[in-house]
Amino acid sequence: MLKKYIVKLSDAERETLTEIVRKLKGSSQLVCRAQVLLKADADGPAWTDAKIAEAFGCRTKTVENIRERLVTEGFDVTLQGKPHARRPKLLTGDQEAKLIATRLSSPPKGYANWTLQLLADRIVELRIVPAISKQTVRRTLKKRHDQPQD
Repeated sequence: MLKKYIVKLSDAERETLTEIVRKLKGSSQLVCRAQVLLKADADGPAWTDAKIAEAFGCRTKTVENIRERLVTEGFDVTLQGKPHARRPKLLTGDQEAKLIATRLSSPPKGYANWTLQLLADRIVELRIVPAISKQTVRRTLKKRHDQPQD
């Protein structure tokens, strides 16, 4: 079967991959990707995807994906993977401090304790933030282990 994505490594890339495999330098995923690329190199062994998958204990689709990523996204992205996007911080430090201070204050009349929804409503009512979910309140309080001082 004709390959849509042909792996052609430069000498520098081949040397980098060989060093990673020889020294087992990096994560197991990195080493596996390096091994796959070395065996898939058209100017080198040029193994079939099935043979590579069998040799390194992965699926044929994994080998195909590594080939495709090398051709479409480049050597570094193929080897290291894409950087993960971080979730933006929803509250500033000052807003977190006010939330925690509210949590440590006395609960509203008629309640023995603060609930997440009560805290979320109070923070919006005090205009600390325009809107906030009770899950954001939960995550913020979870990372702080603050308890009221009785």
